[in-house]
Amino acid sequence: MAEKTSKWALILGGSTGLGLATASKLARHGFNLLILHRDRRADMLEIEKNFDALEKYGAKVHAFNVDAINSAKILETLPKLSSILKNEKIDLLIHSIAKGNLKPMYSQDTRVLSSLDFQHTIKAMGINLYEWTQALVQHELFADDSRIIAFTSEGSTKAWTGYAAVSAAKATLESIVRSMAFEFAPLGIKVNCVQAGITQTRSFQMIPNSEALKLQAKAKNPFKRLTTPEDVANVVYLLTLEEAKWINGTILKVDGGESLQ
Repeated sequence: MAEKTSKWALILGGSTGLGLATASKLARHGFNLLILHRDRRADMLEIEKNFDALEKYGAKVHAFNVDAINSAKILETLPKLSSILKNEKIDLLIHSIAKGNLKPMYSQDTRVLSSLDFQHTIKAMGINLYEWTQALVQHELFADDSRIIAFTSEGSTKAWTGYAAVSAAKATLESIVRSMAFEFAPLGIKVNCVQAGITQTRSFQMIPNSEALKLQAKAKNPFKRLTTPEDVANVVYLLTLEEAKWINGTILKVDGGESLQ
């Protein structure tokens, strides 16, 4: 049974992968959950089962199937969040949105990346974190000692075929996190990136040559295995603790040493 607490986490992209694993970890440690996700109706039965499982840990769970990237939807959702929270505040914001274009920059056989593809990907996986943070700040929904955590990858500094737009988005995200950590500090907000190793998620499987990347990651990793969503969720939880309140503006690697070589 979860510890009794009034802490709230807002998870953007919490129905699968790192977001869902993080939701599960937090629910087991006393967090109530506000989860935004964008999924097809055909997938909702399984997703709702997963959300129901979170409540068994004693967490209050409120899920919204809305487009968290849409600026208008952000403004529509904020009053709903305020109504649920009443006089409470958000202690933790997790950005786990994986929506990027995976076209190559050069190909004789398929369509290549356009400027618009870059813009959409960078907005979804980079700028969107700032947009949500700014909206929550303006509506005074953050707790005094709050944490913001976003997920990046080693791909932010690597060149993989078909990954250029996502790589640019992750590099943008890391830059935004550094600036947010500096400029929102007067509000008591701490902002960090978690750099997960290669993790078998639905979004990872969409990357071109993902099987080859997986094999390379296993070979490089000192523990000869991939990172799991649970590995990442464990570190997210660590960053919510009182003892982690002086960690701000960092990129924390959670890969078992995969990136050492």
